[in-house]
Amino acid sequence: MLMIRRIAILACLTGALALAAPKKAMIIDGRNNHDWQATTPVLKQILEETGLFTVDVVTAPPDNESLASFSPNFAGYDVIVLNYNDFGPKNAGDWPGKTQLAFEKYVREGGGVVSFHAADNAFPKWVEFNKIIGLGGWAGRNEKDGPYIRWRDGKVVRDDSPGRGGSHGPRHEFVVEIREPNHPITKGLPLKWKHAMDELYDRLRGPAERLTLLGTAFSAIEMKGTGEHEPILFTIEYGKGRVFHTTLGHDVPAMKCVGFIVTMQRGTEWAATGKVTQKIPADFPTADTVSVRP
Repeated sequence: MLMIRRIAILACLTGALALAAPKKAMIIDGRNNHDWQATTPVLKQILEETGLFTVDVVTAPPDNESLASFSPNFAGYDVIVLNYNDFGPKNAGDWPGKTQLAFEKYVREGGGVVSFHAADNAFPKWVEFNKIIGLGGWAGRNEKDGPYIRWRDGKVVRDDSPGRGGSHGPRHEFVVEIREPNHPITKGLPLKWKHAMDELYDRLRGPAERLTLLGTAFSAIEMKGTGEHEPILFTIEYGKGRVFHTTLGHDVPAMKCVGFIVTMQRGTEWAATGKVTQKIPADFPTADTVSVRP
């Protein structure tokens, strides 16, 4: 009887340790029209400080080198964080076909993905990638790539109007409004919170299939915006995979906003596991006040 009890206790302890084991995250960078050398270390720190993740960084070959051998082992990770784009005229940053297929398979079979800021500028011609991220910008995108997603009169609207895909005005502080307060990522967040100075992406276009709009920000005309409530935080389901897409985080100062930090941490946990265990910190911004960390 004593031996059985010891075995049961050992099994419980083993199970608890397994549940507590950090998830494996991979950040992909190396090509971006943004300063990935500065932002990747911040992303890594933000995720690892939760205690929920171990983070590896995979850096693509430089712009002047071939990507033919670029083949990360996606299957070994719970979540892939994309800090990568190259939307030059020759699409020089396109991954090899076998790498694209491996990434699609990884997500379709249940892998998590986080699209961070300008990662949604990447791969305009890669059909499945655009389904995975839901919405993208620049790189020649327009109405052929899918609708704009708007928040009008309390509901999501798919706007098929012709026009370019992707723009933003000057960096400024703006209020993020939570549109789906019961999602695990946003549950418990203030319904309105002020984000630090950042680019407010607008006019993003894409397939927007199985998209859940979590948060928007108003793109003011006087800030060279659209006069629309633009998608800022959202999720996509792709096969069995979960995708968290944030347009926030142009540079390191923007990434010091507690709103950015917390939504990145919670969004990555949800993409990796389907749930969120983190509490809302006391220094989270309010509707009127920006909150930043050193």
